[in-house]
Amino acid sequence: MDCSGFVYFVLKQNGVEDVPRDSSEQYIWLRRAGKFEPVVGQKDDSFEFDNLKPGDLLFWTGTYAIARDPPITHAMIYLGREKKTGARVMVGASDGRTYQSQQRFGVSVFDFKMPRADKGEIEDGKVHPRFVGYAHIPGLRD
Repeated sequence: MDCSGFVYFVLKQNGVEDVPRDSSEQYIWLRRAGKFEPVVGQKDDSFEFDNLKPGDLLFWTGTYAIARDPPITHAMIYLGREKKTGARVMVGASDGRTYQSQQRFGVSVFDFKMPRADKGEIEDGKVHPRFVGYAHIPGLRD
């Protein structure tokens, strides 16, 4: 199961009927609903995260090379902060992200960390991820 398939499955199982299947389409769906919160800053403690709540969808570009508009390539569900450490965590499907410094594959819980700010989106012919923002799911907390 890929990342957007996991998001699609979870939302459908929880009564969200109009959720699209693809991460780029999920992003467009939430932008059109006026629920998207862009994040331009590169730090975890940016004021731009003030409205981030458990259950929000998280979006990235550049997790792999693709020619589409918008170039959203990854989506996850934000879980909140761990009680013990205060670290932000998310759930979804991924290949190689980490949780508590251990690499994981497939559907799992992962650390929510901002990509390194010193990397451009495309550098040395390689694509690098960039976090673009988060969105509240329509109908769940309106």
